[in-house]
Amino acid sequence: MIRRRPARERRVPYGDPGTPDLRGPARYLWWLVVMQRGRILLGSLWGSLWMCALMLPPYLMSRAVDDGLRRRDTDALLFWVAAVLLTGAAIAVLGILRHRTMTLVRTDAAYRTAQVVVRHVTRLGATLPRKVSAGELGHLQAGDLGRIAVTLTITGPGVGAVIAYAAAAVLLFTISGVLAAVVLLGVPLLAVTVGPLLGRLHGAESAYRDRQGALTALAGDIVSGLAVLSGIGGKAAFGARYRERSRALLADGYRVASFTSWVQAIGAGLPVVFLAAVTWISARMAAAGTITVGEMVAVYGYVAALMAPVAFFVEGADDLPRGLVAARRVVRILALRPDVEDGADPAAAPRGPAPLHDPRSGLTLEPGRMAALVSARLDEARAVVDRLARHTDSDATWGGTPLSRVGLDEMRRRVVVADHDAHLFAGSLRSAVSVRDDHTDDELAGALRAAVAEDIVEALPDGLGSRLEGQGRNVSGGQRQRLRLARALLADPEVLILVEPTSALDAHTEATAAQRVLEARQGRTTLVVSTSPLVLDRAARVSYLVDGEVAATGTHGELLAAHPGYRALVLRGSDEAEPAPRQAALTEGTSR
Repeated sequence: MIRRRPARERRVPYGDPGTPDLRGPARYLWWLVVMQRGRILLGSLWGSLWMCALMLPPYLMSRAVDDGLRRRDTDALLFWVAAVLLTGAAIAVLGILRHRTMTLVRTDAAYRTAQVVVRHVTRLGATLPRKVSAGELGHLQAGDLGRIAVTLTITGPGVGAVIAYAAAAVLLFTISGVLAAVVLLGVPLLAVTVGPLLGRLHGAESAYRDRQGALTALAGDIVSGLAVLSGIGGKAAFGARYRERSRALLADGYRVASFTSWVQAIGAGLPVVFLAAVTWISARMAAAGTITVGEMVAVYGYVAALMAPVAFFVEGADDLPRGLVAARRVVRILALRPDVEDGADPAAAPRGPAPLHDPRSGLTLEPGRMAALVSARLDEARAVVDRLARHTDSDATWGGTPLSRVGLDEMRRRVVVADHDAHLFAGSLRSAVSVRDDHTDDELAGALRAAVAEDIVEALPDGLGSRLEGQGRNVSGGQRQRLRLARALLADPEVLILVEPTSALDAHTEATAAQRVLEARQGRTTLVVSTSPLVLDRAARVSYLVDGEVAATGTHGELLAAHPGYRALVLRGSDEAEPAPRQAALTEGTSR
């Protein structure tokens, strides 16, 4: 038995938008149709009634001419004129109902697609940026959702256009077989004439949108790395590359615009020419007495009314390929699979604190302590982090339990990785920092203090209620980093992994933050990926990573004394001639 949802639950967005059919773009569009089949059937009904009703005024006007004007019958004339007025009012009402229903159909398709994409993107997690560019996602939001929604229009007026076309054929045959043949053969000819241009237009549009997506991705990369590009003097080179590609894209845009203008001109002009030809034929027939004047008026009206179905035919022929292209991009994203998924027989993680071990690198993260990982190559350190946090499957274990068997929900809840460039969402400062809605002001204040971010709140006009722009564009780089650190500390996970959490801070602020993080995470497991001596001095245990493997382990001072490579890395090659014990002492003094 199918349980019908209450009306409020059926509104978009849905609690469960459903499981899309990913066997192809056409299957996906059909799934959107099936998911709101009742509304689409209603839209088809209103569209059919509206288009068929467009055929009534010409018939009523022909009766008004033949029965009223030609016979000089005032009563008949008034009757048929009143019928025309009432029919016009009915057509207006049917048009409103059709438009309203089809607006709901389009909105449902767009929002349902957005929901399934967002749901899947959330599931992909860290896999997404490795497989989908920012430009492709941007175009999906800006263009593809709208194209898919518009394509659904053919399910209402499109069906109505076919029915109205058949109704017009029947009415024309009652007047003249010759005129009916001309009209019925002429209308498909119009669509065939526009078809080749539509094909060329869609090909040009597809190439244009692909290049536009790549250019958008390049612009995003330039903006996100602007500070680095300015520092190394690469801003001008990247800017020139962007301008060159933009000019090439402009030429493609002109070509698409040219095809579009021809399609629109021919689509608007041919029906008028066709209407004039049919009117000329019917006028000659009326002059010869083959048909009456009223029937000539009716033929003109039928052909004029047929322009609406013809327009929908042309639009449908244009919208459907575009919708299939947009749906293909959606299906491609929805078909992506996460790098890591829950197994068929998940195992429970240790209930209490337990060591995390990565056999590939040899790193063991002891529970309840603050450790550090040092590497000359951040990508090698990041690979270790990904294995420990199960962002990739590996032989890593947690208290002897293989991480590959631990459920992802439990891993994400208990082990949190905080990147130095993690996204900051737009909104109030409170919402950007708070990971849940139930944090008290004291908890927020504690996390902000531990991240040395109190001055950010004090400097903003409305404190925690001040608006933060996307990615924290209205605050400095150091302030963004401290806000990210505060958010990570506020999450308070069992295991917290911080990747370069203080790289954008000055020495004094960095030393203060390192000490406060140590105090805030007392008794909980913390791993800091960093090469800063001010941070490393606070760690109970430092692991030195070389070529992806732990080459040495000890305190910061011990590694400074025993390993020249470690000393050169964390001290940036300065003062290497000094005796190691003295250098360690200087570092310790500076950090405090």
